[in-house]
Amino acid sequence: MKKQTIGFIGLGLIGGSIARCIKASAPEHSIYVYNARHPYIKEGLKLALEEHTIDNIISDLSDFSDCDIIFLCAPVMVNVSYLETLKSIIKPDCILTDVGSVKKDIHDAVKRLDLESQFVGGHPMAGSEKIGYEYSSLDMLKDAYYLITPTAKTPESMVHTLVEIADYCHCRTMILDADQHDDATAAISHVPHVIAANLVNMVAKHDNLEQHMRHLMAGGFKSTTRIASSSPEMWQNICLTNTESILKYLDSYQESLAEFKEVLKTKDEEKIMEFFAQAKEYRDSVL
Repeated sequence: MKKQTIGFIGLGLIGGSIARCIKASAPEHSIYVYNARHPYIKEGLKLALEEHTIDNIISDLSDFSDCDIIFLCAPVMVNVSYLETLKSIIKPDCILTDVGSVKKDIHDAVKRLDLESQFVGGHPMAGSEKIGYEYSSLDMLKDAYYLITPTAKTPESMVHTLVEIADYCHCRTMILDADQHDDATAAISHVPHVIAANLVNMVAKHDNLEQHMRHLMAGGFKSTTRIASSSPEMWQNICLTNTESILKYLDSYQESLAEFKEVLKTKDEEKIMEFFAQAKEYRDSVL
């Protein structure tokens, strides 16, 4: 890729990790980050400057007019809210991309704003319950899938550019349409987050005054519910924008729980064994 000017709106865990990988692989690229809270600058942005991950912090989106690529790395609904302003600023060959966990809303928005020829969706399938640039790293995205969701009008060259950036991050790439993406992520990411948060809330509700449950939490509960410590704003946005798919898999999960409750009530040894054996076989097959 020739020398690029790259803008970031949001430089947290994922955006920060992408920016680190770009600078490490192609230090000639210039990276600008938009800071809506000027003159207040978060400690993470100061750190990014000190580490030379980014070259400049801007406070006016018009400064993105020379960008070749712009990464939208805010919560999914916030990403959509920037599109109309960016449309009047960016140059015709600027690539707009995002890292959001839901794609339908942003694809609908770029179609409505006639930005399809400049947009290619992206979603690195990695993360942590931690938030902020200070938790980003060069290895955060290594070996993860970087899902790419082009529009019907996305030029092949823009898809290729995003694949190159995924290569900088040592990611594997997969191209999906927006609906396929949202259905898959609902099942393997969004519903598990809802379940993890619900488990934590259930324990909090039933813990006693001495908080025996909180003090006795061991590896199983902690690893199962680790993701419940993620950003509430991010997960509010995801639930509000991928509602249909999340509801579909929550219904399926509730049906499965109901079936297991009946097996448990009757103490059916064979079916209880089968339940856990099937889960183990599939989980053990995950690379």
